[in-house]
Amino acid sequence: MTIFARITGTGSCLPVRRLSNQDLVEQLAQQGIETSDEWIVERTGIRARHFAADGEFSSDLAAHACRQAMEAARAKPAEIDLIIVATSTPDMVFPSTAALLQHKLGISGCPVFDVQAVCSGFVYALTVANAMIQNGSARKALVVGAEVFSRILDFNDRTTCVLFGDGAGAVVLEASDTTGILASDLHADGQYAGILCVPGHVSGGQISGDPTLKMDGQAVFKLAVGVLEEAARAVLVKAGKTESDIDWLIPHQANIRIMQSTARKLKLPMDKVVVTVDQHGNTSAASIPLALDCAVRDGRIQPGQTLLLEGVGGGFTWGAVLLNF
Repeated sequence: MTIFARITGTGSCLPVRRLSNQDLVEQLAQQGIETSDEWIVERTGIRARHFAADGEFSSDLAAHACRQAMEAARAKPAEIDLIIVATSTPDMVFPSTAALLQHKLGISGCPVFDVQAVCSGFVYALTVANAMIQNGSARKALVVGAEVFSRILDFNDRTTCVLFGDGAGAVVLEASDTTGILASDLHADGQYAGILCVPGHVSGGQISGDPTLKMDGQAVFKLAVGVLEEAARAVLVKAGKTESDIDWLIPHQANIRIMQSTARKLKLPMDKVVVTVDQHGNTSAASIPLALDCAVRDGRIQPGQTLLLEGVGGGFTWGAVLLNF
């Protein structure tokens, strides 16, 4: 019998601290950095974001999101036999954020690991979990995107520090005899590593290089709009579907203009696109599961609908997953 993998529960977590654009404008002005709410909204669509509190880490946000997802799926900790965390902002060098999360959830024994594909991380993690369920290695998995990007921002660079926020989103993915994930398509091209990166590391007890985010915005935009369309069309072909079969597009929440461009290329109206970038900013690997949970909980996404999830991020990485919810 063919084994499929279906999402049976979703959850999310945003830090309590919310910064509107004006809050950030005033904070930056104290450092002599000029920007405005109008400038940020026009170029990105972002109006607010959430920042983690001191002492609040990716695993903490992930734990809250996972508990919500497990409650929605009616899954007990003892039933979870795989945890994959997509993150670029782990709690520490090692052990993995997934291992720390496992302990916080009162789970032990099952395999756990992190996936590092930046903003494409959740799509990568979901694809890996699907494969492990299909080959019998797991039956009920937690797949999580969790980030505290506020810790790696350069607040002297107004072109990047206004873009990102913190948060976590999670799903329970479990074995099923009915179709869930229909197809996935993953890619990467390391020649573009320099256009979006954090070029620092720990060496000899010191930080070597620059530990803050660097981005060539124009280069990222140009590459993103092309590869997102390619990945979307690839999963549709693999699944034997067309654009008209898509009920909801849930893209990585990086920039409203990229999302609008992708929707146009797929001939989808914006009312079929889940948009949270205005309130969350870019939460990297957390953005897709955060948006998914928001749309599930407000009733837009219903069982039986077809969802297209897609992300693009540093690496350069990109990919898409098509699924029946």
